[in-house]
Amino acid sequence: MKIGFIGLGIMGKPMAANLVKAGHDLVVSGHSADAAADLAAQGAVIADTPREIADQVDLVLTMLPNSPQVREVALGDGGIIEGARPGLIVVDMSSIAPLAAREIHGALAAREVAMLDAPVSGGEPKAIDGTLSVMVGGDSDIFAQVAPVLDAVAASVVHVGPIGAGNIAKLANQVVVALNIAAVSEALVLARKAGVDPSAVVNAISGGLAGSTVLDAKAPMMLAHNFKPGFRIQLHIKDLVNALDTSHDVGAPLPLTAAVLEMFTALMADGHDGEDHSALVQFYEGMARTSLASS
Repeated sequence: MKIGFIGLGIMGKPMAANLVKAGHDLVVSGHSADAAADLAAQGAVIADTPREIADQVDLVLTMLPNSPQVREVALGDGGIIEGARPGLIVVDMSSIAPLAAREIHGALAAREVAMLDAPVSGGEPKAIDGTLSVMVGGDSDIFAQVAPVLDAVAASVVHVGPIGAGNIAKLANQVVVALNIAAVSEALVLARKAGVDPSAVVNAISGGLAGSTVLDAKAPMMLAHNFKPGFRIQLHIKDLVNALDTSHDVGAPLPLTAAVLEMFTALMADGHDGEDHSALVQFYEGMARTSLASS
């Protein structure tokens, strides 16, 4: 199966590289010139527009920042829909609003193009080593066709339900991650302020019920004040806004999510929006007038 890949950012570039390593014939977008050149050196072919990519492949994967970018790439001028043939499959691996996924799916379906929404979780480290978790919404027969391709970038690929269900699952994931990061931040700043080494606290609690993937991955970053982005605050804000919009539509209040969104928004106002979401700890450090990085 010849595959197109559009969106070569922090997540997309290593995902595309893993597809090449798995032996797939890959055509990538030239929008990110340096990333495209690196992938071309590994064996990928570069195309100028989504339309040119769609015209020559059987499957298009997209990994883009948000709903407007996915809509533009799929349906805009020079978009996938202009180069699509009946039978083309589009798998959007971005994290977007479920309603947007359903709207784009409907427009593509009118041209006999199938679409799945398949957002991912795991951040840059798991994108690099090919162990992402993928949550998929859409037709189960189409899912069966593309699942072997998704296995090249993921350790877990789960079909959740109809179109939009993948992004509902991703919003649930982002709520859990955001609240977990906030809880770890609160706990470690409490330890520091009370005069106990927070790194010792991490070692003490990680083997018990408080242990989590978030604690393992993000506590070391908080302790070192290393906020090089694996997943930027600005992107987590986008996901939480989508979660709250969806919650309002269906009548499922998310009060804790709303509180963490306000914390992230305060950090964005202070210029931290490009940092990793583990930088949320700085909100708590500011309130407690302390720092985990202190000796």
